Amino acid sequence: MPETAPEGVSSSRTETDRDRFSLVDSKLLSVCLGGSLIVFISGFVQISFGAYSMSFGEAWRALFDTTVLFDYRWLLNFLLGEGLLETLTGYRAGELPELSTATHIVWNIRLPRVLTAIIVGVNLSVSGAIFQAVTRNELASPFILGVSSGAGLMILLVLTVFSGLTTILPLIAAIGGAIAFLLVYVIAWNHGTSPVRLVLAGVIVSTVFGSFQTAMFVFTDDIAVVQQAISWLNGSLTGVNWQHVRIALPWSAVSVGLAYLSSRQLNVLLLGEQTASSLGMSVERVRFGLSGIAVLAAAASIAVAGIVSFVGLIVPHVVRNVVGSDYRKLMIGCVFVGPALMIVADVGARLALSPVQLPVGIVTGLIGGPYFLYLMRRKENLGEV
Repeated sequence: MPETAPEGVSSSRTETDRDRFSLVDSKLLSVCLGGSLIVFISGFVQISFGAYSMSFGEAWRALFDTTVLFDYRWLLNFLLGEGLLETLTGYRAGELPELSTATHIVWNIRLPRVLTAIIVGVNLSVSGAIFQAVTRNELASPFILGVSSGAGLMILLVLTVFSGLTTILPLIAAIGGAIAFLLVYVIAWNHGTSPVRLVLAGVIVSTVFGSFQTAMFVFTDDIAVVQQAISWLNGSLTGVNWQHVRIALPWSAVSVGLAYLSSRQLNVLLLGEQTASSLGMSVERVRFGLSGIAVLAAAASIAVAGIVSFVGLIVPHVVRNVVGSDYRKLMIGCVFVGPALMIVADVGARLALSPVQLPVGIVTGLIGGPYFLYLMRRKENLGEV
């Protein structure tokens, strides 16, 4: 007679399979497909139009140019840089096959901007979703714990005082955000922390650091420095290249991967501190670790695009309204919706007033403000997760 599994084991497997398949439902699938479609269409518009305009057919042929796609050396040059290309293959970038003008513009100028927008959108959305669970407040954003103010202050210090460090400005911005987060946690600590104390400490640090930023603007005479700083503080993707993609991609992969693996802890944290503790969770350790993941994701975006407002605030809220509060689904939805919002905003920032390019943070702010005014009029319990 064939052996049969014990009843308990069979039941456990059935529950596991049901739990796995429950992740994929029509709502989540529609969010993923809709976000992917918006990313594709907006990204294709982004690579087709600009100072050097081309038809959609020309842009398509340039994007799928076999000179690039079938030559691993070009791909290594883009993804790893000229130094590693030469180390791994012995080829220098100048020795690679020549690209057509359209292919050069698409692959070296416009495609990196699209990819950077995708990375920034994913990072800010995931970071915002984590902060909203940590603070149990759906109005929390990646910068509620002072990350943006710390990064902005360090940017201004480098641009106005330590100009010799401008070559590592992205790294300096990330360090500033991490320092601000640690300062917020120290202020909020009193035999433990709480969502309310973290939010209040974030407001304190942001206010103080913001005052220092304003003071540095007042005492800076170099208009070029002021313009560069304003571009950083408002978020901008102007001038990004493959180096920015290489800077952000590894840290983004780590932070997003850790965020998804922490989905169950985030779900438990939403139940409240007492319930989470009764289930055996070390609330303070989990909250600190999750906040660290959120800071890492936000810092990766700040490092390449500056401070982009509202993306981390809007996207988790929109996804939550569609797929629910289960963080396993919420994280997946954020990965698709965040890039969609970011690319649409960047297309508007680059093409709306062409040839003048707006900081993308201005466009996301113009989108986010009316959206939350609509929510304020519609929902009575806005702010509670």
